[in-house]
Amino acid sequence: MFTVNPADGPVLSALYGTEAMRGIMGEAAFLARMLEVEGALARAEARLGIIPAAAAEAISAAAQQPEKLDLAALAVATRNTGYPVVGLVRQLSALAGAEAGRWTHWGATTQDIIDSAIVLQLRAALALIEDDLDRLTRALAAQAEKHRDLVMAGRTHLQHALPVTFGYKCAIWLSPLISMAERLRQLRPRVLKLQFGGAVGTLASLGEQGLAVSEALAEELGLALPDAPWHVARDGMAEAVCFLGLLTGALAKFATDVMLLMQTEVAEVFEPHAPGRGGSSTMPQKRNPIACEYVLAQARGVQALVPQMLGAMAVDQERGTGPWQAEPLALPQAFTLAHGALAQAIAIAEGMTVDAARMRRNLDSTGGLIVAEAVMMGLAPQLGRGPAHDAVHHACDVALAEGVSLAEALSRDPAVTQKLDAAAIARLTDPAGYLGSTQAFIDRVLARLPG
Repeated sequence: MFTVNPADGPVLSALYGTEAMRGIMGEAAFLARMLEVEGALARAEARLGIIPAAAAEAISAAAQQPEKLDLAALAVATRNTGYPVVGLVRQLSALAGAEAGRWTHWGATTQDIIDSAIVLQLRAALALIEDDLDRLTRALAAQAEKHRDLVMAGRTHLQHALPVTFGYKCAIWLSPLISMAERLRQLRPRVLKLQFGGAVGTLASLGEQGLAVSEALAEELGLALPDAPWHVARDGMAEAVCFLGLLTGALAKFATDVMLLMQTEVAEVFEPHAPGRGGSSTMPQKRNPIACEYVLAQARGVQALVPQMLGAMAVDQERGTGPWQAEPLALPQAFTLAHGALAQAIAIAEGMTVDAARMRRNLDSTGGLIVAEAVMMGLAPQLGRGPAHDAVHHACDVALAEGVSLAEALSRDPAVTQKLDAAAIARLTDPAGYLGSTQAFIDRVLARLPG
């Protein structure tokens, strides 16, 4: 079969997504999870005496053999009915045997099986993301601690602004990712819920036993029992993908910063390097920010799918005629790309190379102008804020015009030297002395890490 999506092809899938997430969210897993729901339904109904125990045993055993599905026949049936469930139930019934098979899918409807199967996929997918998000936060926390005192230029509008430390920068990358882990834990109860409602959500086909079957099925599958069927209330599915949009947004911020720090003229931080990685077909000197680029590409892919999931919430009446059917085009792809971006981010965070000497050279490249604010604030109590601003502004002009350091330019101004001796000027122009609450912010971010 030809592949259209690069994340699913034999070659480009090495760049997009991960094998682990494809194994969870792929079509084979989806079919297996639908069978799992059908088997659980049979067991639940047998416990309640609705179907024969022998039938439930045969259905459950057959449901554990997804490899026996005739995929070609299932494709034909799906094309005919618009959904895979009818064909799947027919094949499951045949595998269970004629007597047992007639009890398959008892009281359920197509969307019950599809939605509950997707929720089972999401449970595994969110667990995978949670584990790797924890790995990423641990790596960035280690970098923040390791480099908490490594002074570098802070940049606003891509220009030198004030000094920061690289550890502080890592903490700023880390903080929203800790929040993402919190969001993931919070959304689970809203997303990992059984869907079981029958034709219009009333479970009329099961009479007075509908609620009991729901409870037993939720227990069999290990899912939460919702207050009502949610087959036309798609907020849980939409929230899951919105969460991925937020997660990949935070990853994209991290990747953007590292990519900018890798520029030849900056050269302060680098992705981990291996022979040939990030190379050019024509320029042997290149070390391109490949991991950063694929974090950004996959983040944009996920964020483009968020509106599709939000649009799918407008489900008409008691069964959607199009919006719900659009979800399978977005949801598996969003999880695949998000995990691909997360995997690339982990590689960067765990293996990044930090050039402390280059950071210092860049920090010193303006001759101390980066601490002009520090000098102004140090002079203000002596001269008043306005005169202090004017004196430092003049010293900056001299430093730029003559190519001397800010300290040298300040030492030429009698208004300054009357108030500050050479030691005081040196202290005020030391970037390490103007880091504000950097250390406290690093500590506060690290304190949020669980465990």
